[in-house]
Amino acid sequence: MKPATISKITPNSIAAEIGFEPGDAIVTVNGTQLRDLIDYQYLCADEYLELEVLDRKGTTHYIEIEKEDNEDLGLEFTTALFDGLIQCNNNCPFCFIDQQLPGKRSTLYLKDDDYRLSFLYGSYLTLTNLPPKEWERIEKLRLSPLYVSVHSTEPEVRIRLLKNPRAGKILEQLQWFQERRLQVHAQIVVCPDINDKHHLETTLLDLAQFHPTVISTAVVPVGLTKFRPPEAELTPVSRKKAREVIKQVQQLQTEFHRKLGSNFAWLADEWFLIAQTPTPPPSHYEDYPQIGNGVGSIGKFIQEFTVTANKMLPRKIKTPRNFTWVVGNAVEHAFIPLVSKLNTPKGLTVHLAPLRSNYWGQDITVTGLLTGHDLVKELKGRYLGDGILLPSVMLKQDESVFLDDLTLEEVKYELQCDIFPVTGVSDLIETCIRNRR
Repeated sequence: MKPATISKITPNSIAAEIGFEPGDAIVTVNGTQLRDLIDYQYLCADEYLELEVLDRKGTTHYIEIEKEDNEDLGLEFTTALFDGLIQCNNNCPFCFIDQQLPGKRSTLYLKDDDYRLSFLYGSYLTLTNLPPKEWERIEKLRLSPLYVSVHSTEPEVRIRLLKNPRAGKILEQLQWFQERRLQVHAQIVVCPDINDKHHLETTLLDLAQFHPTVISTAVVPVGLTKFRPPEAELTPVSRKKAREVIKQVQQLQTEFHRKLGSNFAWLADEWFLIAQTPTPPPSHYEDYPQIGNGVGSIGKFIQEFTVTANKMLPRKIKTPRNFTWVVGNAVEHAFIPLVSKLNTPKGLTVHLAPLRSNYWGQDITVTGLLTGHDLVKELKGRYLGDGILLPSVMLKQDESVFLDDLTLEEVKYELQCDIFPVTGVSDLIETCIRNRR
């Protein structure tokens, strides 16, 4: 187990006053070695702390700290897991990790099934590889809610999907959470002809029986690339299938709302994009329990855009500017009104460039899956104006690297134009109107 290496210190914090520096590492807190960020947060909630610290030069220090209960020290770490990642032991044929071109950066091929990342960041796990001591830790530390990939509550169907004989225990595991008053958010990746139709209905009805232990369930279409294993035998979601699933789930939502006071089952935005039908209004999504899973994110973005644009967009800009806004072609129709709004200031012209992913072999592509190769293939030789407005979801967090390992600078060189990564609505609009009157 490695010490917890510090990456950042919050200014004016306790840690800053003590003199911590990036590269220093915490070995123990009150005599306990830290497994992960959860241990750090749990142990450092105390008023009195004894820290064993290894500075970046390799010297050990012992530091005593007295503070307010639950007062934060002001430290960030290079990773949330100090003892390594719990890797996945399933062989799901639809796993995106296995649907990638080999030979890229190693982090793209890490298959995690770690309850700690689920608790901290909302990533999904299957519960198939937890030994008793980890179940005990979840209970002891009250790690709730977790995010669980269910896919099916029928044992034989779930075993088929996860390719793991332990996958059939999901109902017993949900019962475990219920008995301990811990909660989960569930996910179903729908694979046509495997866990759809009556299987999907059975799963949703089973999960609803566990409400409010199961707080919500996201229904997501399977995403396939041209690199998927040939033995996978998976069928892409067609427009007809998308409309079928939308109708089925919406009928169940009515029943759930009557019985549970919540829609409970939520359709990912991709269903409506594939079906080419409008997404529901923002009011449909209650408190957005599954927005991190792409449920309601488009409607919320459009709503935020409308409000922000009305506040930020001027009547004209000082220097005429012309931009190309790159998005996945899945949102093309939904974003046309947004582009019209962006073009209202005199002197500002924004062109929407909805792209499909040749790299992944997807005819319908969400923005976050576009790669550097896609941009170069689709945009090279085209007039791109003063530059490209690039949604930052296409880049690795904190790095200017696309999913295919091309860098922002390499794509910029190929296209011979400026590229402006934008994060969120305000950043998008501010980039467009900068230097306005």
